[in-house]
Amino acid sequence: MTTPIIITCILLLPLVAAWVIGGPEKARFGGVLGIAIAFVFFGIGHYAQTNAMIAMLPEFVPFRRSIILATGLLEFAIAIGFLIPSTRKTAGLAAIAVLVGFFPSNIYAAVNHTGMGGHQWGPVYLLIRAPLQALLVGWTWYFVVRK
Repeated sequence: MTTPIIITCILLLPLVAAWVIGGPEKARFGGVLGIAIAFVFFGIGHYAQTNAMIAMLPEFVPFRRSIILATGLLEFAIAIGFLIPSTRKTAGLAAIAVLVGFFPSNIYAAVNHTGMGGHQWGPVYLLIRAPLQALLVGWTWYFVVRK
């Protein structure tokens, strides 16, 4: 169940480093960099843990392996979009849509004790995952989307 801790560190370390190095005016870029690195981490998970990710989808979903691999690429694309100022807001909105849209698979995985990252704990894991998901959405909105 270290994944939530890893994600929190991925978000916070660039933010704190940017604040220390460049002051408050650079903190926003640190927040952007943190969520970009997080999306790279998420994308890597789709390739490093493909079978565990497949288990997070119901059996009736067709082309589960292809979906997992394609969504990993989508997460890499979003990460790149965060780093390009002209695409940052669009990438942020896409990221929020992905975070909200993928959350039902986390619910399914927790209810069925499948997948990885703590889902084996069952529904109690959602007490950790739901706030983490809200943090990711809020982080993306605050550092990436808002003006």
